[in-house]
Amino acid sequence: MQSRLLRYLMAFVSIATITAALEPIHAQLSVTTVALALLLGILFLATFLGRNPALLASVVAMLCFNYFFLPPVRTWTIADPQNLIAWAAFLITAITAGELSAYARRRAEENERRKQEIEKLYNELQSAFEQASQAEALRQSEQLKSALLDAVTHDIRTPLTSIKAAVTTLLDDDRNPDFQLDAEGKKEFLEIINEEADRLNHFTEGMVELARLEAKAVQLRRDWCSVDELISAALERAQEACKGHCVQVITEPDLPAVHVDAKAIAQVIYTLLENAAKYAPPQTCITITAQRAAHEMIEIAVEDEGPGIPPELRERVFDKFFRATAEGKGTGLGLGLAIARGLVLSHGGQIWIAAGKNNHGTRVAFAIPIGDEEE
Repeated sequence: MQSRLLRYLMAFVSIATITAALEPIHAQLSVTTVALALLLGILFLATFLGRNPALLASVVAMLCFNYFFLPPVRTWTIADPQNLIAWAAFLITAITAGELSAYARRRAEENERRKQEIEKLYNELQSAFEQASQAEALRQSEQLKSALLDAVTHDIRTPLTSIKAAVTTLLDDDRNPDFQLDAEGKKEFLEIINEEADRLNHFTEGMVELARLEAKAVQLRRDWCSVDELISAALERAQEACKGHCVQVITEPDLPAVHVDAKAIAQVIYTLLENAAKYAPPQTCITITAQRAAHEMIEIAVEDEGPGIPPELRERVFDKFFRATAEGKGTGLGLGLAIARGLVLSHGGQIWIAAGKNNHGTRVAFAIPIGDEEE
């Protein structure tokens, strides 16, 4: 209430001040000059004080204009009809100008309020998105912890249990004269220790490799090599895994060399071959194809005649520790395809899974850029 009265008082005082400043010299001023000065004051008052104080200022300015500046001065009488028209025009202009200025001020205030409301809404939405992102991150973290715990429980405890049992048996053989192993028995237990130690080492190497890929700390040693060389290197390494399967290679003629890290890409092909051999029934065929793809890419694919992977799981198989359990064959660390995807992405390529021929089996394909001669 006090603030409103203060605005009205300021409006009244402002017009009175303008009148007091102009009245002593009104003889040297034209009526138009005085009217413009008062109008200017009303515009300022409407801008800074609002509509109602400006309306009060318009009425006070009209009265002062009539009494102090329109002849005969210091009377309420208007002698000249032209001055009467000027007085009416001043009154209408003053009120209209005050209303327009106040309207503009109200619109500006409304826009500012809307801006603040939008910013508040945006902040709320941003906060909601952040909370949702944190909740999703927490959920994924819990899933990762669960998968990691499962991997550690199965893929570390199992070989450790086997190693512990084998070592205990060998020690008992030395300590207990009633329990003696022959040379063949000792060799079998030593082979168990060796195989399970290799399994632990493979798990550790996979974890380290995946961590380096996710941290983008892998230094690719690119060189020009043929696609046939990459496939041959992978096949040589996968001989034992693919035993019992028919492996055929179909490559497009005159494929160009690719500028890649040969060891990394051969590792990707080997992983796909190993998975195909693991999940495909014995005596079935595994097919490797290589061909040109769009955008100066080379596409390499490994296709098997296994049970296939359901469409809803084709993206998940690239997640860490996820293992597709086809016909009870849910073995492995669940890191192979995650590492393969990281290696392909580090080359600027992409990897995906589709159904095999006639919607039977699994086809895992990846595409990598051929490379630039300037590289």
